[in-house]
Amino acid sequence: RRRGFGARDKGTRDPSQNRERDDRDGNDPGARFCQNDQPAWVGLLLSGLGRGFLSPFFINLRTKIIMGIKPYFSKYLRKVPPSGGGGGMKYLIVGLGNIGPEYADTRHNIGFMVLDEYAKQENAKFHNMRLAYYTEVSHKGRTLHLIKPTTYMNLSGKALNHWMKELKVPVQNVLVIVDDLALPLGTLRLKPKGSAAGHNGLKNIEAVLGNNEYARLRFGISDNYPKGRQVDYVLSGFDDDEKPELPALIDQSIEMVKSFATIGTELTMTKFNK
Repeated sequence: RRRGFGARDKGTRDPSQNRERDDRDGNDPGARFCQNDQPAWVGLLLSGLGRGFLSPFFINLRTKIIMGIKPYFSKYLRKVPPSGGGGGMKYLIVGLGNIGPEYADTRHNIGFMVLDEYAKQENAKFHNMRLAYYTEVSHKGRTLHLIKPTTYMNLSGKALNHWMKELKVPVQNVLVIVDDLALPLGTLRLKPKGSAAGHNGLKNIEAVLGNNEYARLRFGISDNYPKGRQVDYVLSGFDDDEKPELPALIDQSIEMVKSFATIGTELTMTKFNK
């Protein structure tokens, strides 16, 4: 009796018959179609196509097509650059600031300035990625992921939280570099936690994370402004008599970042805080 699609054998089949049939068919789609009373040319066509697409010619062609279009889509597909540092410990270093040329080199952007100089010293380049400019550097077996949020200061927590989750960095390995009006210029203080002290960037980070249990490097910018002019002061550039001090302070901030990643918060505080 002719056997069609979906027909099942009744009774018990000898396993050897199954093996003989499999050996005869050789898992060839063409043979299976012929066995089911399909036209012979259908089976031959399917067999030929199956073998053809696995031929070196088609495999090579497929590879060339994929490699050819990859550069055009890579920037959309690539979420995070591959991590260097050989699988060592990861740290997220967040420099606070505002994007845009009108905010460049202002007091409020000292976090950006520190990371820009760090990246420059390491020949690293920032890339505009999700919610932040991103780059990474290696130091003594550690990978330091540097970000400059593109969310503007008041939404800094959104960028920090995203990159913490994306990179799977625990909060104890997060360091935020921030300007501090309460400290005179020339003072750098590392703290393991603390209040936002009125700083909008820190307030947003605390609101997003739900706690203030993250380290911060406070860069003193002084408070030499008339009453009611705080916003104008932090969004203005450093005075001419202050600028000569900045390179050494920024370099020391970078050393504190490296120390944080190697010997931890407490020992770095003992070494650098004054």
